[in-house]
Amino acid sequence: MVESTKTWNPLRSASDEVFNYIDLSAIDQDSKLIVGVREVSCKEAPSRARQLVGKGDIIVSTVRPNLNGVAQVPEYLDGATASTGFCILRPRSSLIDGRFLFHWVKSPIFIADMVNKATGASYPAVSDRIVLESILPLPSLEEQKRIADILDHAESLRAKRKAALAQFDELIQSIYFDLFGDPESNPKKFHISALAEIIQLRGGFAFKSNDYVNEGIPLVRIGEVNRGNVAKENACFLPYEYKDTYSQFIVKPGDMLMSLTGTTGKDDYGNVILLNDTFDLYFLNQRVALFQSDENVLDKYYLLYFLRHPKVKIKLTAKSRGIRQANISNGDVLELKIPLPPLSLQKEFARRVESIEKLKTTHKASLAELEELFASLQYRAFRGELSTTSKANEQSFEGVKI
Repeated sequence: MVESTKTWNPLRSASDEVFNYIDLSAIDQDSKLIVGVREVSCKEAPSRARQLVGKGDIIVSTVRPNLNGVAQVPEYLDGATASTGFCILRPRSSLIDGRFLFHWVKSPIFIADMVNKATGASYPAVSDRIVLESILPLPSLEEQKRIADILDHAESLRAKRKAALAQFDELIQSIYFDLFGDPESNPKKFHISALAEIIQLRGGFAFKSNDYVNEGIPLVRIGEVNRGNVAKENACFLPYEYKDTYSQFIVKPGDMLMSLTGTTGKDDYGNVILLNDTFDLYFLNQRVALFQSDENVLDKYYLLYFLRHPKVKIKLTAKSRGIRQANISNGDVLELKIPLPPLSLQKEFARRVESIEKLKTTHKASLAELEELFASLQYRAFRGELSTTSKANEQSFEGVKI
């Protein structure tokens, strides 16, 4: 189904030319796009920079297959060099449609198969051979193109809905800037206060994973804050009877939380959310901070978007301690200086944010429906249930290796 590809060793090149290098971190695992290409000189080439890729090639990360680091090489990266951590799939156009194959390597069936065959507990990986031996149902080329068109259309609808949601966030940031200006330069000359003077921080408890139960009170961990909410499908629960013993660690919908620990250089700490109402109450885990303030002085939406402002977050995370594990202390947060606009102006901002949040809720519900539709289409596509092929031709759907 696929053609062999060429390799080279940039270190053996006689020239000082620069090439585009695609390493494992260059893949956006959500959008399935190559977003982090680096220009590297031949004399400084990483040892893994070996595989030449071309337009339309599909690159599949063989490391941590559960993350599904896959992408299709765009035209502007034709001739780029990819890491040996990728399995390169170059579709034979006479046998398989490239878009059909790309949808296959994004499918839950393929991902589950790779995860099941991965080896290595701390660094799970599969070999190129395992990827190439993946068996997919293969209809006629014409039918592959028709199925790919259906999946492309569904995926396009999802992408547009996600883009619309991102624009809502940009709109809120624009409103913030219009009403308050840059929080660092404070062009509107609002009174400045240290957060220590107007808020209190309360930390969570080091609950143990062996106390988790199937049903109970959900626990808000760092991961939930970074994802933006607590979802039923990946929530962890603690026994209901813990409610009295650990009452000081109970938080509720609308409470403001921040993740205090993450990985140095990554955007997985210093994130702030207003807790969603998926559940009536929650427990607060360690290294997650609860913000408490006087609503007659500081509106929570104003504080939320102050803390989310890129300049404020950079200032906060720049103080983090640790070489690999980054940590923010309560003191780091409380030292931040915040402009204090009139409460009426803060409330006007909150009113606008709440209106936008209502629109976001509608769009999120629509996105959830599109995600469910797309998952269903993926499942049906690779079980032959989207095909117009008659039973007499069902042999064309027999599984073949990539």
